Amino acid sequence: MNDVIQKIKKEIKKGETIVVATSGGPDSMCLLNILMELKKYNIVCAHVNHKLRKESEAEAKMVKDLCISNNITYEYYEIEGYKSNIEGYAREKRYSFFEKIVKKHKAKYLLTAHHGDDLIETIIMRLIKGTNISELKGFSEKTYKNNYIVYRPLITVTKEEILNYCKQKKIKYAVDKTNEEDTYTRNRIRKYILPPLKKENKNIHKNFLKMSNSIEEYENFIDKNILKAKTINVNKFKKQEDLIKEKTIYNLLKKEYKENIKLIKEKHIKEIKKIIENKKPNLQVNLPKEKVFVKEYEKAFIKDNEDLKEYDFVLKKEIKLPNNHILKLIDDTDETSNNVLKINSKDIQMPIHVRNRRNGDKINVKNLKGTKKIKDIFIDEKVPISERKNYPVVTDNNEKILWLPGIKKSHFDVSKTKNYDIIVKYF
Repeated sequence: MNDVIQKIKKEIKKGETIVVATSGGPDSMCLLNILMELKKYNIVCAHVNHKLRKESEAEAKMVKDLCISNNITYEYYEIEGYKSNIEGYAREKRYSFFEKIVKKHKAKYLLTAHHGDDLIETIIMRLIKGTNISELKGFSEKTYKNNYIVYRPLITVTKEEILNYCKQKKIKYAVDKTNEEDTYTRNRIRKYILPPLKKENKNIHKNFLKMSNSIEEYENFIDKNILKAKTINVNKFKKQEDLIKEKTIYNLLKKEYKENIKLIKEKHIKEIKKIIENKKPNLQVNLPKEKVFVKEYEKAFIKDNEDLKEYDFVLKKEIKLPNNHILKLIDDTDETSNNVLKINSKDIQMPIHVRNRRNGDKINVKNLKGTKKIKDIFIDEKVPISERKNYPVVTDNNEKILWLPGIKKSHFDVSKTKNYDIIVKYF
């Protein structure tokens, strides 16, 4: 256990506030004791009462009493209103509580007592159920969240080592008798599969950890080179082997769906791969939970599948548009870009309208003969397909198209040397 202690001292600076997930079992009580003996940190003990066993009240009291006697901050939460998926629901509520406590105390670390045997059990469970290669990494020693780190310092030790440490230090802990029941898959793996593996190699957990770390390195390569901020670089993607391509897609889906990743099937990954490799620059496909995968030229990503929201505003002074831009009447400007429209009210039918693009829309582009379809202008200007539906089109009251803000102006736009009494700017 000395290696764990040295590792913690190296990882966490003296004086840091840390939140420790403490169930009261031997694993978490072992971890809590190590941290207490180091006397280097401001410890916040976070205990969750699952209310599923009669012993849970006594376990909560045991943890609380320990915290009081050692001047440790104690945070408590009870889970109620269980859904059909008890394990999944409990985990969601548990980690939501932990995150709340981390934010409350402005902690940099959340420590959990997951150990080497837990890692083996997790990986075997996923193998039995059938899984993607990325799931075989189990869990990492460190997981980086937005503002804190989930740290699992016991990942390199076994359950036996933890129990020996508790015995040596005379640490009081609770025993969950349901862990001996054959009801749950994890329990059966722990009882019937893990012992023979350990008999063959008592340090097999280190081999599982080595494999897990290798898969994580493989994932990090993808995230650094092909997939950034939930967006796939299409050009880099196309240069990869099929294995990397499929893994990149799965990583993106995992980031988006998280616990709901089971909704994703092999057909979804194949369809997405097909779309990215297609020569057409703009394509999309529907996904579960009202989401859509979109390819727009050199990038591909997932977004909510929102229905087209029709709009038609009358411009009086200022309009905030659905694309978060603003159209505003201004008094004067020397700007002549496509972000400014200058017109004479005598040339059009007032008032001025701003609406969505409609099928068949055409504009008489300034300095060009004849009209051009707005659809074709969007293609020429490489406007992303996800932005086209709600892109603003400025018209007069007779539906004459005056302007595509930021893109093209019609022949109604006049130069500064001519008469005009309306100036509209696109911010």
